[in-house]
Amino acid sequence: MLEAVQSGKVSVDEAAESLRILPYENIGFARVDHQRFLRRGFPEVIYCPGKTEEQIVAIVGRLAASGGTVLATRAETSVFEAVRAVHPNVEYHSTPKALVLRGESEPEPVGYVAVVTAGTADLPVAEEAALTAELIGSNVERLFDVGVAGIHRLFDNWHLLSKARVIVVVAGMEGALASVVGGLATCPVIAVPTSVGYGAHFGGLAPLLTMLNSCASGVAVVNIDNGYGAGHMAALINRVGEGAG
Repeated sequence: MLEAVQSGKVSVDEAAESLRILPYENIGFARVDHQRFLRRGFPEVIYCPGKTEEQIVAIVGRLAASGGTVLATRAETSVFEAVRAVHPNVEYHSTPKALVLRGESEPEPVGYVAVVTAGTADLPVAEEAALTAELIGSNVERLFDVGVAGIHRLFDNWHLLSKARVIVVVAGMEGALASVVGGLATCPVIAVPTSVGYGAHFGGLAPLLTMLNSCASGVAVVNIDNGYGAGHMAALINRVGEGAG
């Protein structure tokens, strides 16, 4: 392809478009998408549950060979030890249970994403969102344990949220915090319901329905416990605000 560009048979734009749809790498149990960065701005992310340690180590190795940052979510400590035996520089973030193997270069952080939780029990999901947003190139401010049971805690720290381009609100129980923040914020709010709560909470279904039925405008909702999805979306919105790709 490079020879075709050099000879003038293929334009630079045509070559760039072809690179976006090059085949993935088939390693038998997985098809590793090395072009995800070109299409989406961040490499493919590994979801660890359901995969063996050997499979995760192999996928990490193939993604790392491309030079980008590797993120693996929901990784137990045994997975971390298995990956570290091959890649000594891998990081383990214990609260979100995330592995990070940093690439040759990382995007310069821009803008400002705020990640807010209703309670301390929501921290694993919130930290997954915050870490994801940081890796994709966002400055992140964390504000934890400011739920509606003590709403003065939120108001007392509103200065931390007032300048954010995106706010991620992580809440379990009845999930009311997202509506409260959505009614005050001047930026998009991404609501994340968590599987934190008592019996009638139904494993996160109660806050999910509350957030979906929010009467506050500008509130979007991701799936239960989906910190990664919220962090990725927040980073994309934030970087659009910066004019970054």
